[in-house]
Amino acid sequence: PMIEIGGRPMLWHIMQSYSRHGFKRFVLCLGYKAEMIKAYFLHYSSLNSDFTVELRNNSLTMHSQAYSDDWTVTLSDTGESAMTGSRIAKAAGRYLGDAETFAVTYGDGLTDANLASELAFHLDHGKTGTVLGVNPPSRFGEIRLEGDKVVEFEEKPEFGSSWINGGYFFFQRSFLKYLSLDDSCVLERTPDRKSTRLNSSHITI
Repeated sequence: PMIEIGGRPMLWHIMQSYSRHGFKRFVLCLGYKAEMIKAYFLHYSSLNSDFTVELRNNSLTMHSQAYSDDWTVTLSDTGESAMTGSRIAKAAGRYLGDAETFAVTYGDGLTDANLASELAFHLDHGKTGTVLGVNPPSRFGEIRLEGDKVVEFEEKPEFGSSWINGGYFFFQRSFLKYLSLDDSCVLERTPDRKSTRLNSSHITI
């Protein structure tokens, strides 16, 4: 999540994707190297502003910039060994509040999908959860032959009839009953399999 793209962590870009579609409240479920993510947001202002330090008395004056990031960010340490379902269960129990619908994603994937449209799709269908389905690219270049002659070559084409988990979800609060606080709870296994009310928002990205 903290690998930089264009001078900003991937996590910041993921949050920007949500922010562009009106999502402003974030809960980060931290584990491995949580201190790096905590430090980034704790010092967000100083990292993105000019400031003056008076070395004689150690006073600090911030020359704050006008930020476009009007986010509320909660950093929840869910434990280094917790799996995805457990992280969600722990953070939701503390910080979901009275929200009936919430979004979930990982910290290692970006999308240009319209997340507001995915939310609307989710709400329109009245399901417990919605997953963004994407066409996976082939691992290999594909050739088409006529006899022993190559007539077409395509480098790593998408599988148009196959869908995989694109890593962006919307859930209703009722989905939490399928989760466990146990560190072994994996979102993509028992919870999704137990819930028969999960639909897919098929958006190609």
